[in-house]
Amino acid sequence: MTPPRLTDRRPEISADELVDAMAPPPRFDEVRFDTYIPNPDEPSQAAAVAACREFAEKVTAANRSGRGSLLRSLFGGGKARSPKTSGTTGDKLGMYLDGGFGVGKTHLLASTWHAVPGPKSYGTFVELTNLVGVLGFTETVRRLSQHRLLAIDEFELDDPGDTMLVTQLVSKLTDAGVHVAATSNTLPDQLGEGRFAAVDFLREIHAMSARFGVVRVDGPDYRHRGLPDAPEPMDDDELVEEAAATDGATLDEFDDLCGQLAGLHASKYGRLVEGVSTVYLRGVHAAPDQDVALRLVALADRLYDRAIPVRVSGGTLSALFTEEMLNGGYRKKYLRAISRLTALSRNLAKS
Repeated sequence: MTPPRLTDRRPEISADELVDAMAPPPRFDEVRFDTYIPNPDEPSQAAAVAACREFAEKVTAANRSGRGSLLRSLFGGGKARSPKTSGTTGDKLGMYLDGGFGVGKTHLLASTWHAVPGPKSYGTFVELTNLVGVLGFTETVRRLSQHRLLAIDEFELDDPGDTMLVTQLVSKLTDAGVHVAATSNTLPDQLGEGRFAAVDFLREIHAMSARFGVVRVDGPDYRHRGLPDAPEPMDDDELVEEAAATDGATLDEFDDLCGQLAGLHASKYGRLVEGVSTVYLRGVHAAPDQDVALRLVALADRLYDRAIPVRVSGGTLSALFTEEMLNGGYRKKYLRAISRLTALSRNLAKS
């Protein structure tokens, strides 16, 4: 029997569903501080666990009595006063986890979220910009201002417009007393080059910068530590046969799926792959342009969130992005996508 195709799906998601869905992805449902295993060769990892625990305790114990006046100031025309912060990370309204790929930043961020009582929200940088796009800036601020904590995974600095949008949102939320925890997307080979992500992040948020403490998380990418490269692409016939024999799998032509993504808002990519056990793609090749490449990055993130294995024919997953792309401004996103897709291809190879 021919497997179903992602391109036949027409996913829809409402604004309320977008807000309600702001929680760690399924693969992080069970993570906690105690399940994070620090690398003994990287002392910063154990220190980061302690810093995140302290931050979660501060958020939980925070006095919310001033929320009413702050919200009235935000939405009633007055000017809200910025909450005062001391010079220690634990006393600040923001915590920024800075480090390379695969060192457990998302694990720590999700653990922090789990340790704090609600109401609270969690999303990637892209999901947050999607939320603003659907709800509008003012309505997003109104809804999220009711929360104790906003956790932002993979705060990105690639698009100045989106960066300033989110930093203005974060500024409004911290004015309302909301604590914010964020992770970076620093490249491993940039960790010794002036701490790129931390410096740029703190610079971009301007007046908010004093409210954030930076917590370093060093180490190699655990997804590839001591593991083989991604499996080689399958033969077309073998791919089709395996897809047909896999319950819950989908099988698509790569170009057809790229076309589907072009006509679908990125906020719906998670719904697109919901309930899928394995994604099979035939005829994979390098993305023809940046627009297609960035959509593939967003899809890779949603697949990784849900731990959905990927198998391909044609080109290798590591060749999805051209050398020109990998040397350009979106390099961080592309390398993260390759890292995650490689991990997903290994998941199936081991099963």
